[in-house]
Amino acid sequence: MREIDHYFLNKEEPVKSYLLAMREYLLHFDPGITEAWKYKMPFYCYKGAMFCYLWVHKKNHQPYLGIVEGNKIEHPQLIQEKRARMKILLFDPEKDIPVKTINEILKTALALYKQGQP
Repeated sequence: MREIDHYFLNKEEPVKSYLLAMREYLLHFDPGITEAWKYKMPFYCYKGAMFCYLWVHKKNHQPYLGIVEGNKIEHPQLIQEKRARMKILLFDPEKDIPVKTINEILKTALALYKQGQP
């Protein structure tokens, strides 16, 4: 089993199902997005450049989507915390995936990559 698959399958429910659903969503969002195992975490690259990642917040144990170029995106639900470059979108695994919000953020981030800004 690949390390990336092991990462997802080792999580407890409902976080595991949430992350697996997000994984599929990201892989089907744009044909230029691919999955990679970097820094011992699942990363999603756009045409080879690191784009976003999935992780679980250490303090509140909520799954989240990390946006690599988050500091260039203004969205009320993106959180910077102590990160210089990245921002995160926290998820409540007991609720439905906020598809509209994710689409807004991913489209904005993808536009940066397509314009060659990152």
